[in-house]
Amino acid sequence: MTNFRNFTVIDHCQFDAHDIGSGTHPESPDRLGVIRSRLKGSILKDFITQVEASTVDRDIFLAVHDDAYLYRFEEAALSGNLDIDHSDNQICYESFDVAMLSASAGVNAIDLIESNRAKTVYCNIRPPGHHAERKAALGFCFLNNSLVAARYWQKKYQKRVFVIDWDAHHGNGIQSGVESDPDIFYVSIHEHPTFSFPGTGYAEEVGVGEGKGTILNIPLPPGATDEMVIRALNEKVAPALKKFKPEAIVVAAGFDGHQLDDMSALCYSTNLYAQLGVYMNVWAQQYCGGRIVSILEGGYHLQALAASVEAYLAGLSAIDTNK
Repeated sequence: MTNFRNFTVIDHCQFDAHDIGSGTHPESPDRLGVIRSRLKGSILKDFITQVEASTVDRDIFLAVHDDAYLYRFEEAALSGNLDIDHSDNQICYESFDVAMLSASAGVNAIDLIESNRAKTVYCNIRPPGHHAERKAALGFCFLNNSLVAARYWQKKYQKRVFVIDWDAHHGNGIQSGVESDPDIFYVSIHEHPTFSFPGTGYAEEVGVGEGKGTILNIPLPPGATDEMVIRALNEKVAPALKKFKPEAIVVAAGFDGHQLDDMSALCYSTNLYAQLGVYMNVWAQQYCGGRIVSILEGGYHLQALAASVEAYLAGLSAIDTNK
């Protein structure tokens, strides 16, 4: 028999305002809509504390992005540009403000945790962030939400942060932002870059300078299954955690590896995300006093996304009453 501990979901209706209106772009407001609906009818609903995201001081983002890029992004949105840096990165008038609010959610989550008002927090946000570079948007991503959170936890609260990213695609922006930092460990489990956007994340990429050894890339072949991910968690991620001894965990939680999602050729089941939740739950308790923030990244098949998020949160908040 399994019960659940209380957890916090950070969201905001303003996230829907990043709406390019084409009807064909996969990164649409419907992504959050189906998750909200699913959680309202879920067995988890009575364990959820809802918190509205609030935009934090602009200076916090300068640990991750150049000020010139922030101004360029803001100007592009307010000037009515249809995209920035690439036609994939479509924008509207509200996109800059929404991206700032989205990237603030992880900071909000960390402040809740560090003030003992929460321990487990899931940020139901968009647009996603892990491809965003210091000076450029990439892959539907404008501000690097997970990296902003990791840097804030490190700088504001002096925590050693473990970032785990199991989006189908490699988080190039996270890696480039921390690859020389010995106090943030980044692990990414993703489809092999030979076959997948953005073409980074080879196993040989392990960090540089003082950060050498704090990058762990686990590229998987097309058709990779649940079993391959679980093996990677046990044989590669668990030893890295034991050696690094983190004080906080940030999860870049992507769900586009699902077998129904055509954004990758990975073949994960919904149940894998429940298992991922259990692993994150156990590791957060074991190493970090329960301190963990999960931040939504990819996931574009709407029904699979909603079911997978629910499964992940069930595993993340589970209390096994048989123990």
